[in-house]
Amino acid sequence: MADKNAWLLKLKKEGAVSPRQSLAEEAADNLREFILLEKLAPGTPIPERDISAALGISRTPLREAMRLLVVEGLIEYSSTRRPKVADPSLEEIIQYIKVLAALEALGGGIACVEASFVEINDILALNELMASNKITDPLEFFRLDMQFHTLIVEASKNEPLIETHRQYNARLWRARFISSRRTKGRETTLNEHKAISEALIKRNVAGMENAMRAHLYTTIENISEAKTKENNHET
Repeated sequence: MADKNAWLLKLKKEGAVSPRQSLAEEAADNLREFILLEKLAPGTPIPERDISAALGISRTPLREAMRLLVVEGLIEYSSTRRPKVADPSLEEIIQYIKVLAALEALGGGIACVEASFVEINDILALNELMASNKITDPLEFFRLDMQFHTLIVEASKNEPLIETHRQYNARLWRARFISSRRTKGRETTLNEHKAISEALIKRNVAGMENAMRAHLYTTIENISEAKTKENNHET
């Protein structure tokens, strides 16, 4: 009991617990944040009873939330059907990012043709917000970054592409968040977003495809460096 109370108190002190959570989607949002911020580290078993108590919900909506995160690749079940935080290998992550790079390059290229002026202005405005000094929280910056990518793909107006991108991007949220936290990661992100935005303004299909693909390959470099440092630290 003492260990359980200490675990809950730790989450609350770190600001990870939002009060009065009741819906599965809201529980999934909280769990996703726990995982992104590594309050639940890769490979960690998920204590359903403790988390449901921390979120103020029953275990039924919590299990529904976990099923959502299984689809996203953030949670997996052991051979004994116990939930734990997924811990994909570097090779698995790289394979997914390569597919995502192809999807975003395709979406960006189509968006150059299909996007309305309103959609382009919304994307540019979001990028300007990210480039300002107003966003200091790394998680908020990351969410805006993901929204930037999502808006570009949605501007393609290609529903199969939009849905496929959503699925792949969800599986890579933690990897992309780790990438965004790398040294000078924000500066690199903004420089690459500038190239993407300029290609979109000019409706330069080839330029957009190259910029989007290069942006995702930077993620591969960042993740590889992070994993190498992590392995060196463990040894």
